[in-house]
Amino acid sequence: MNPLSKRFIKSRMGMQCLSRVILTGVVLLAVILSVVGCSSNSEPSNSEPIRATWVAVQADGDTLSISVSEVNNNKLVHFLLGRGPSGDIAFMAYELDGKIYVRSNVCPPCWSVGFSLQKDILVCDTCATTFKAKTGDGIKGACVAFPKASVPYEIRGDTIIMKRNDLITAYQNTLEPEWPQG
Repeated sequence: MNPLSKRFIKSRMGMQCLSRVILTGVVLLAVILSVVGCSSNSEPSNSEPIRATWVAVQADGDTLSISVSEVNNNKLVHFLLGRGPSGDIAFMAYELDGKIYVRSNVCPPCWSVGFSLQKDILVCDTCATTFKAKTGDGIKGACVAFPKASVPYEIRGDTIIMKRNDLITAYQNTLEPEWPQG
């Protein structure tokens, strides 16, 4: 066999070997991407923020109420209390570790009306200031000095019952930096 023929055979075998390596690599990459893609879409992450759902409040004189099941089903709801010509004030109710919390839903000085719940942290939808969901205390951000005041309530059946004056007091307390908690 002449030297040129030997070189041709060797280069052809080298190309076949290289082709197999490339093909194996492509197949392996496709399998990895498939597994990663399927596993990341199979269930929502616990760290994903829960966005609020707006619900209607029921008013009966000085008593206001929202549904426990709406809070449990949505995990975080927002609702408005009408206060006359100057506008409405917003509140939130959320379920965390089997307990319901009701708080003022304003973030001064950015004047956001809206929070998301990420695990046990409330996150302002405008300025991203964070607050402890169980206490309303600020953690980090521009509006950290304005804790989210809690609203006293009672539960009767599937109804969370609140007093108008308690809602207004919680709203006013949230407008005050570092209001006394306790």
